[in-house]
Amino acid sequence: MPPTLASLVHHSALKLTVRAGEDRLDTPVRWAHVSELADPVPYMEGGELLLITALKLDAEDPEAMRRYVRRLVGAGVVGLGFAVGVNYPDIPKALLDAATEENLPLIEVPRRTPFLAISKAVSAAIAADQYRAVTAGFAAQRELTRQALGDGPEGLLGALAGQVDGWAALYDASGAVVATAPEWAARRAARLTPDVERLRERPAPASLVVAGAEDRIELHSLGTGRRPRAALAVGTASTLGTAERYAVHSAIALLTLTTERSRSLAAAEGRVGAAVLRMLLAGEPDHARAVAGDLYGGLLDAPFRLMVAECPPPAAGEDGPWSAPLVDAVESAAARRGEALLVVPYGERLVLLVADGGAAQEAATAYASPEAPREEPGLLMGLSAPAGPSAAAAAYKQAEQALSVARRRGKALVEHEELAAGSVLPLLADDAVRAFADGLLRALREHDATGRGDLVASLRAWLSRHGQWDAAAADLGVHRHTLRYRMRRVEEILGRSLDDPDVRMELWLSLKATSIPTAEAP
Repeated sequence: MPPTLASLVHHSALKLTVRAGEDRLDTPVRWAHVSELADPVPYMEGGELLLITALKLDAEDPEAMRRYVRRLVGAGVVGLGFAVGVNYPDIPKALLDAATEENLPLIEVPRRTPFLAISKAVSAAIAADQYRAVTAGFAAQRELTRQALGDGPEGLLGALAGQVDGWAALYDASGAVVATAPEWAARRAARLTPDVERLRERPAPASLVVAGAEDRIELHSLGTGRRPRAALAVGTASTLGTAERYAVHSAIALLTLTTERSRSLAAAEGRVGAAVLRMLLAGEPDHARAVAGDLYGGLLDAPFRLMVAECPPPAAGEDGPWSAPLVDAVESAAARRGEALLVVPYGERLVLLVADGGAAQEAATAYASPEAPREEPGLLMGLSAPAGPSAAAAAYKQAEQALSVARRRGKALVEHEELAAGSVLPLLADDAVRAFADGLLRALREHDATGRGDLVASLRAWLSRHGQWDAAAADLGVHRHTLRYRMRRVEEILGRSLDDPDVRMELWLSLKATSIPTAEAP
């Protein structure tokens, strides 16, 4: 505890006597200051015990003393020490009455007690308090370290909550609560998710103070990179003291070590993951399993999905290879569920291997939802159908195809199942397909433009009727011999035989492609 007026009064060597403000002696004293100025307020910071002899004061003027004492109280002076037997044999009544009226502690200092002795006593008490705080802080650091090594972050949070006489909570990179201590603080910690998200927008290290209805909460980011890896919340009834502050700072350092992997370890895991992916795509599932070991082996023992993502390059100073928010979301979800997850930069893309129907897949789907605010508006993802290690190459091809459709449709995520359930016709809106179709049909359209026949419409009717002459002629309102003549002209102009099924397919798709309005293309 810092020194108080009471502790100074009870100091046997100082021989001090309280003359006013007896009920305010428990006020802490920040310093003892000597000033004979008529107005020392400009030089006060608050919390001082002011020591005077009234050398320049009209201490017997009641009105002057009222103004003087009021100024001291307004400046935050916690007590006034008056040396008797120097300029006045006793404390003047005007000063005593003014101090009593403002309830300012007034302490009589005997002539044999120098002001220097009071200053030394305050200084020694402050130093002792700081030493106790530092000693308690080191003890707290040792206890927090022991808990972190023995029980991990959960044990550390419990020790921290006890040190600050409050509660503590740990959040992951997505802002979700990972652990709390005590358990009753879980609901209170969950309400802080928006504040944690606000903290994540600031470069680490960063902190926020949230004034809650029930307590005072500090939020601290954890991590050494540009983007915080996690966050710590500490709730207390009042402002943290020196010892409690030491404990919080120690917890931040320890949690940073336990929640953020070293760059070398992360790089090593990344190389293992890249090797596993290359082996899977090369059709070597047995070798992939051997390399995956315990790190990724569990992911290969059950159906998985491959996801291929394209996203804007990382910003300058970004500590993730690609799309840090997406990676944070899927990694946090997988960690909470205890799932294995493989994330590998693959050329200019990001490849994720996730458990089928698992938390990581759910997180990626939720992240790509149109309602979800994303930090990368240009992010595109393709998701394969469920597969096993032996079908990884086919799953990667499926994910690539889904990604291509996502790019064409402007959707953040397309699953391969959507392609099988949909239609191929929207794909014909591609510019390259349109160019091919226009080139293939150009000669027929130029022929029709001269008014010498309607070859394009006749071709469409004939193909739609699967080459049935009577039915197609009836649709066109012409004789079947006329239609036969027109189809021979089509073959002559194109230099292709309509008996070839590939030619009929190309012509039909070209007719469909050129009939899709550009504005309606998905």
